[in-house]
Amino acid sequence: MRLGLDIGTSGVKAVLVSPEHQVIGQASAGLSVSRLASGHAEQSPQSWLDACVQCMDELHANHSQFRDLRAIGLSGQMHGATLIDDQDQVIRDCMLWNDTRAWREAGALNQYPQVHQRSGNWIFPGFTSPKLNWLRTHEPASFERIHKVLLPKDYVRLFLSGEYLTDLSDASGTGWLDVSQRRFSKTLLAHSGLELQHMPGCVEGSDPAGQLRDALAQRWGLNHPVMIAGGAGDNAATACGLGITQPGQGFVSLGTSGVLFTPTARCLPAVEQAVHAFCHALPQSWHHMGVTLSAADSLSWWCGILGVTPAQALAQLPASLDGPTTVKFLPYLGGERTPHNDSQIRGQFAQLEQATSQADMTQAVLQGVAFSLLDCLQALTQAGSQVDRLIAAGGGSASGLWLQMLADVLQREICVPQESGSIAALGAASLAARAIGEFESTRSPSITQTYVPNPALAEAYAKAHRDYQALYHNNKRDIG
Repeated sequence: MRLGLDIGTSGVKAVLVSPEHQVIGQASAGLSVSRLASGHAEQSPQSWLDACVQCMDELHANHSQFRDLRAIGLSGQMHGATLIDDQDQVIRDCMLWNDTRAWREAGALNQYPQVHQRSGNWIFPGFTSPKLNWLRTHEPASFERIHKVLLPKDYVRLFLSGEYLTDLSDASGTGWLDVSQRRFSKTLLAHSGLELQHMPGCVEGSDPAGQLRDALAQRWGLNHPVMIAGGAGDNAATACGLGITQPGQGFVSLGTSGVLFTPTARCLPAVEQAVHAFCHALPQSWHHMGVTLSAADSLSWWCGILGVTPAQALAQLPASLDGPTTVKFLPYLGGERTPHNDSQIRGQFAQLEQATSQADMTQAVLQGVAFSLLDCLQALTQAGSQVDRLIAAGGGSASGLWLQMLADVLQREICVPQESGSIAALGAASLAARAIGEFESTRSPSITQTYVPNPALAEAYAKAHRDYQALYHNNKRDIG
């Protein structure tokens, strides 16, 4: 048996998987985000541990097969700055991937030519490195206490095993990794006042990377060694769960953030397009990724304003849409990454009139996110990646209406896998299996439904997308 743990932003998910690739049990536990100021997003690392233990306790209590657990794989939200002192104590709450307070520090890092040359990426405010530069200025006492900087899933690894280790896909989002060479760079670390000693060791996602502590093994009745795999950042883990390992394959995620992901045959930086060029979770493989910061999060925000659930809001829309709404929505609630790299832009509704209904505005939110993902697709195309068919992932993929809109906007087939709610955890479990030699190849998921683009709507959505892009530039000019 193997276990996948996915440490997300809104919750932890766990899946128990058999050697025959069957899901035996699942558990989840919620997490909350603290937003004390504009651009700030923090989380308590202790809450990740509590949620993981809760999930594992539940699986242990409900599934006798848990006693046969042999390996654990970890997936996690990327970029979070988890700061550990020399007693393995957390110094402060973790600044998350969608924390954009360090936008000035990111701008300063991007002035160094070697930053782009070595990291292969534009340094976004949400990356780990600018957060540490912000900390040096604003919280110097905390900075001086740093023994290790860990990513969220790797703090969970420290709890589970006592090891300071990370995998290369997750490390790619720090701004300190030489992505082409697959190792941390002394030069990049020096720009943040750090040295190699402050970093965890690096492994491939399918490598052994620790063993479950004896005390925890006893808690769950495990009388044998339990290996912990290197694991992956959440998106690379999702790709592993969907069998996406080769160029030409890809997925689109409607999670808290929105993602377009496709593997590349080699490291292919695309800094000008604000495309992420990261290591994949498997040895000697890389990927391109376009990211919009607020996807399903935009719908959650809007539903919070309305005081309804997403299901209730979507129920007000027709069963099918015959084209774009005239109402416009920019989903830039906390800035944007691909293709704008703009931490200061903010969201906006436009072209409202007296006849505008709540349903019109809900449709505009879905449409704005779809257009932001079209921006990502166009950026990936400019960067040299081609993908004609996308597998859907993330909580937003539960909406068939949204997926059909996405197919019509992107003019790509969108396929729904049988397991859609915990794909990253499944990917982590597959990496755990590799770490103990259970199997050598990734499986493609069973597809339950395919949304085919309607070519008759292509031009209408293309025009509406051009208007959307113009609205971004007008909004940017207004903000200054």
